[in-house]
Amino acid sequence: MKFKNLLKYLVFLLLTASLGFLYSFSSGRNLQKKVTDVKIEFSGENTNFLTISMVDKLLIQNTKTVRNLRKSVIDLYGLEDQVNKHPYVAESSVFLDINGTIKTIVKQRAPIARVLHDDTSYYIDKQGVKIPLSPVHSARVLLISGVDKSEDLKEIVALVTTILDDDFLKKEIVEIHKLDNDEYQFSVRSGNYKIDFGQLVNIDIKFKKLKAFYNKVYLDKTIHAYKTINVKFHNQVVCTK
Repeated sequence: MKFKNLLKYLVFLLLTASLGFLYSFSSGRNLQKKVTDVKIEFSGENTNFLTISMVDKLLIQNTKTVRNLRKSVIDLYGLEDQVNKHPYVAESSVFLDINGTIKTIVKQRAPIARVLHDDTSYYIDKQGVKIPLSPVHSARVLLISGVDKSEDLKEIVALVTTILDDDFLKKEIVEIHKLDNDEYQFSVRSGNYKIDFGQLVNIDIKFKKLKAFYNKVYLDKTIHAYKTINVKFHNQVVCTK
């Protein structure tokens, strides 16, 4: 009985060693194979800022393209980190399949507004991250002016997000301008008048007042008679002609 158990144990060890050797041998041979191709895919809705050729240029290791390099020398984490550092990239995944193809899946940042300055401009996303202008695409987003400090962008992000979450406001408001007294003024699509929004307090209440006012003046078609629409005051909308 003991001999049979010993024999089974020896057979098990032999099989395990054989499988380990075969795995090690096949893995070693696989790592010596070269990268045959590079495939790049974009995920999500916003796929306009980067092109396949732009991402392909990021997949460089030690000043060399990864094509025809041995699998064993490919630093996938390094390549992924390199892609993620690009300002248009929100996140990416770089991996190597069994056929020797490096696949890169990229999710691009989605701009929600464009910040204007006298000498430069840039986009921001929902996290307030600055995104440089793209040479291949211009996003149709809200314009923001009068904002110089980084801390102001946090307020702007919350305001812009509220506007974009509302179908009417998203279509109507085209620019947000910060005044010297820390109040905000909106330019709109439907006319040359301005909306004096005041400071960023009671935002939801102000927008409710504004939309109720719009419902009335659109019916009687008097909206274009006004120069400014002021929603700063409690429970009222003050207009000037």
